[in-house]
Amino acid sequence: MHALIVAHGQPSAPPVPEAALGALAARVRNHLPGWVVKSATMATPYLLEQRARDCPAGTLVYPLFMADGWFVRTKLRRRLNGFAVQFLDPMGLDPALPALAANLVQGHAASHGWDMGETTLLLPAHGSARSDLAADATRAFAQALQPLLPDTPIRLGFVEQPPSIEDAAHGLSEQAISLPFFAAKGGHALEDVPQALDAADFKGVRLPPLGLACGIPALIANALRRAV
Repeated sequence: MHALIVAHGQPSAPPVPEAALGALAARVRNHLPGWVVKSATMATPYLLEQRARDCPAGTLVYPLFMADGWFVRTKLRRRLNGFAVQFLDPMGLDPALPALAANLVQGHAASHGWDMGETTLLLPAHGSARSDLAADATRAFAQALQPLLPDTPIRLGFVEQPPSIEDAAHGLSEQAISLPFFAAKGGHALEDVPQALDAADFKGVRLPPLGLACGIPALIANALRRAV
């Protein structure tokens, strides 16, 4: 079986995200003996089409995105129009993702000796000023996560729409965990999220983006197996 993992990438500096995505594809391959797992960001010119040409018909395309928004629904499909590939749902919609996040949050709370009922979880996310799809995906994730963390308040904050990350983080105690609902360590996760947390004087735990969690390669591999 063949799979192609596709991410947004960084148009202003494509090589570093491209290498990070390639490393992720290698980790996914470790869970799928006999598979060919390739990767491409949409930011590196012509690479996505080149990878698709090298793949056989029926290749599974896995969007490393948190929402089924314009990039996944329109731009990705437009660029791969004419290739006989099968599109999977983006990572942010994976039904196994909330359990992965819950385990991650519980582990960090336990390492600090925190009671989950006295710990607040902050989910910084992208959002969009033009469409509800990104925010809806975040809200759906939070709704699926809440029963797994029944005693833990969950706050949402967005880069591009209200409530802002700064507003959502305002007034939180040190017993709080920020888990960015992002697929990779791009500009928003590196700049916008920490700047907003700083502006809110957030003193809690700052975790890397959810897409960098150690369980993500296995989650992607399981999604590919289910698609087969």
